[in-house]
Amino acid sequence: MKRSVLILLTGLLCLSVLAANGKKEDTAAASGSDVVSLKFWTSHTPPDSDTLKAMVETFNAGHPGIEVEFIQVPGSETDVAKLMTAVRGGTGPDAYMLDRFTIAQRAASGVLEDITGVMNKKDSAMASAHVPYAWAETQYKGKTYGLPFDTDSRVLYFNKDLVKEAGYDPAVLDPSNGPQTIEFIQEIADKINKTDGTGQYTQVGFIPYDTKYSQGWHYTWGFVFGGKFADLASMKVTPTDPGVVAGYQFIKDWAAHMGPQKVETFISTYAPPNNPPEQDPFLIGKVGMMVNGDWVLHSIKQYHPELNWGVTYLPVPEKGDKPATWAGGWSMVIPTGCKNMDEAYEFISWMCGEEGEKMYMKTAHLPTIKSLLADDSSFDANHLFFKECLDFASSRPPIPAGALYWDGLTQAMGEVTLNQGDVKAALQQVADQVQPQLDALK
Repeated sequence: MKRSVLILLTGLLCLSVLAANGKKEDTAAASGSDVVSLKFWTSHTPPDSDTLKAMVETFNAGHPGIEVEFIQVPGSETDVAKLMTAVRGGTGPDAYMLDRFTIAQRAASGVLEDITGVMNKKDSAMASAHVPYAWAETQYKGKTYGLPFDTDSRVLYFNKDLVKEAGYDPAVLDPSNGPQTIEFIQEIADKINKTDGTGQYTQVGFIPYDTKYSQGWHYTWGFVFGGKFADLASMKVTPTDPGVVAGYQFIKDWAAHMGPQKVETFISTYAPPNNPPEQDPFLIGKVGMMVNGDWVLHSIKQYHPELNWGVTYLPVPEKGDKPATWAGGWSMVIPTGCKNMDEAYEFISWMCGEEGEKMYMKTAHLPTIKSLLADDSSFDANHLFFKECLDFASSRPPIPAGALYWDGLTQAMGEVTLNQGDVKAALQQVADQVQPQLDALK
């Protein structure tokens, strides 16, 4: 009898333990311990980062098996030092927002995962869904290393009140009149310029080569002057192309006209590092005209809706020249070492799919999905102008030394504008620095 009772008690104890363990497992499942956690890094700042964070939250809500953590990190178009350090140390993120034209170089350096296999398994139509130039920038040696996220174009923004105060009817800059000449734009800019008692600028009409608050990059003016930055057939960089040289000569001459040091003082005063977006010198009326992208539409609406402004074509060298601009954009990539490739791809493909790109359009960036671009009803009148500029936009050459080339061109730009160096010599130095590196990566 005692033995039977002992057996019965032992059985009841085992059932109790099993039940307790079952409850623990149910609790663990309910608490989400089986959820795959991902880290997403971006160097973007407000207001764009606010939308990116909201996109991550939307993705998480619709994908209960995946939890993406939104993390802001230092970086820029070509500054990925934090990413490279993390990847080499085995602590990299699972997804990263990378300037698309640098994908080939980052893939060549081993920082990015080849996503061709997982993409073909999950969505073989991804390539055909995006505009061709954006897709081309995601490729390296026939493999896919990222997905296009957005695109853009560059135009001339102008402050209608400052143009009017300078003695010109702002309507003359309406895009219906076609692109104005550089000479005419400089005429207006000179009359907008104001200085204080020491001769320092307190207001400027236009700094075409500024890159602190606008997009006066080397590519901007090289393309305006008809330049070709690379020969993709022979995989050669061509910074000494006549059009590129002419673009650099233009910004050198403009800098000399305004006074290089005086311009630098103005920029450091009104566009210092980490300047909050609401204090952008164009938005607060300190700059009459600037080259910039469509994302500024969002900043104007959010921070200074009272601004009286307009957009038009970039100025051209001669009356009657065809308009020119260039298109860039960012991408979503999976850094090397990601342990959850399927889930990471699920996230970046959502961000770069119709739902994600449509949500990001709220920041006034253009989508790379063809079906979204084709729907004019999704764009207001100003944003539609940026979209129309894509018809004649150039793009940066998708070469495996894209970031290195950008940095070299940037250094040469500073040499000719601030130091008034020789244009051809500065650009030849870029070729001498970049081409050997490019040859090694072919």
